[in-house]
Amino acid sequence: MLGLVLLYVGAVLFINGLAMLGKIATKEAAVMNLFAGGVSLFASLHQAASGHEPLIRAAAFGLLFSFTYLWVAYAHLTGQDGRGLGWFSLFVAVTAALVARDAFATASSLTDLWLAACWAAWTLLWLCFFVIGALRRVHWTRPVAWLAIAQAVLTAWLPGYLLLSGYLQA
Repeated sequence: MLGLVLLYVGAVLFINGLAMLGKIATKEAAVMNLFAGGVSLFASLHQAASGHEPLIRAAAFGLLFSFTYLWVAYAHLTGQDGRGLGWFSLFVAVTAALVARDAFATASSLTDLWLAACWAAWTLLWLCFFVIGALRRVHWTRPVAWLAIAQAVLTAWLPGYLLLSGYLQA
């Protein structure tokens, strides 16, 4: 399921980056956030229901993505200022940093190292969302938008495609 989720994480990060740049309306971006949040939520709950400890762990971390995208959709649809989402992003950034640390420490393959690097990259992105949302540093918006677009391609869309196409094994 990792390839499936990553493909849509790539799409939503790309769309959110465009929305942050003012290239598309936030209400349009909300649609992709609802979809990606829903796909991630479904996949995570399916994994958690397996009762298998490694899948439950993956589900717990996957829900960080689900809830982020659902909250972004809510903020876009209701006109919220994003401060609450910013503080949640700090929680997620700290959690993602710990996941990255653990993933680097236990990596035994190139794919494991790639996934650890993705967690480190997502840590930075969520930390930036904290700075923009909670600390209201709106002058960061443009560079963070480009970071989101770059991460959309490098940490999500391309790896998701490669996993789904069988060129990469998880």
